Amino acid sequence: MVENAEKKVRALIAHPRFADGRAADADYDLEEAIGLAEALGVEPITARIIAIRDIRSSNFFGSGQVEEMAENIASEALSLVIVNGALSPVQQRNLERTLKVKVIDRTGLILEIFGVRAATKEGRLQVELARMAYERSRLVRTWTHLERQRGGTGGLAGPGETQIESDRRALDEKTGRLKRKLDHVRRTRGLQRKARQRAPERVVALVGYTNAGKSTLFNRLTTGGVLAKDMLFATLDTTHRVLPLPSGQKAVLSDTVGFISDLPTSLITAFRATLEEVKEADLLIHVRDLSDPLAERRKNEVMEVLEQIEAGPKYGQPIIEVWNKIDLLDEQGSIHLAERAAAARTDADKIDAFEISCLTMQGVEALQNGMEEALTRDDHILDIRVTPAEFSARAWLHQNGQVLSEETGDDGVADMKVRLSESDAGKFLAKHKALIV
Repeated sequence: MVENAEKKVRALIAHPRFADGRAADADYDLEEAIGLAEALGVEPITARIIAIRDIRSSNFFGSGQVEEMAENIASEALSLVIVNGALSPVQQRNLERTLKVKVIDRTGLILEIFGVRAATKEGRLQVELARMAYERSRLVRTWTHLERQRGGTGGLAGPGETQIESDRRALDEKTGRLKRKLDHVRRTRGLQRKARQRAPERVVALVGYTNAGKSTLFNRLTTGGVLAKDMLFATLDTTHRVLPLPSGQKAVLSDTVGFISDLPTSLITAFRATLEEVKEADLLIHVRDLSDPLAERRKNEVMEVLEQIEAGPKYGQPIIEVWNKIDLLDEQGSIHLAERAAAARTDADKIDAFEISCLTMQGVEALQNGMEEALTRDDHILDIRVTPAEFSARAWLHQNGQVLSEETGDDGVADMKVRLSESDAGKFLAKHKALIV
């Protein structure tokens, strides 16, 4: 669906709160659902938290709750209901028939946003493939945009029940084509990733919950150019830029798609090629919004996604936490956060943490130093003597390492002190161990 400046889709947003959920958390979850709707260009006219004791297999909600929703839809002339939860195909269809408006659940909403925001060919293919997997279970033609109505009773326009089989065939055929196209794009991305791995620069990947400030930090640390906006899923496609380090070394910084709670499994699968960028990085920077009351829960949700793609500390991948948006905290909160971050950095069992504000640049310099320290923690510093006959080794060291000092005598022999990554040090020693002083 494309945002229309003249007439937005008017929606009712319903967030189900279960008996084991905290009321305060439900408020924040509803606020996030409103943000998702606004990110799609939908106008949330009514937003409600609906207490759910038992999920009804037919309509998800109780009959009285559905009646109240129908009255609200009629009085406010709404045309869309967004349920901030997972609906089964039957529940979605029955709600549409009863309420006589379009109904989508959280997965459908996220897929719609991704469909609008994906800018690259790969991103569009990934989103479309995820959408096909989602629609396949529903056996209806709804993949084009939100305004298309399903068939059925209640006066809704659409293809109707007789189209289910043709819908299934159309979805299967399109899914097959998309998979073939995406396989080609993945092979290309794989070759590009291998090329970067052969380059001497380390790769640093930004990860984090959507709207935590990843893209803003990306722009602060590099030449940027990435859209940074106070909006959920402002950017989707992976971007790479050169990252200057304090010592003069360089790395490659990668900005990836933001994570979110209940991220559809089909999206994780479809975006696996993109998320490989995270898995292959030398260092992960987990950007967190510490002004978010649900910051700890958001952290756990990001770590769960990393676990699904086999990335992060459990898989030997170092990670730094960036505690962003400290400018939104009061003085006492800022002091407490700084103490927590300092304690984390001095505790060998904890993850390195740096408190920063991307807006004011407070703490960014300390973060840059911390990133370089993490990247070079396992490096080897070698003293090497290179004769003129072995100057190919000298050229290799300049290309793949950081030359800390170099003195060349009258006889052409060069005494060098070089910093090499653990893997490059191993490669050099395997060929030129005799050159080590």
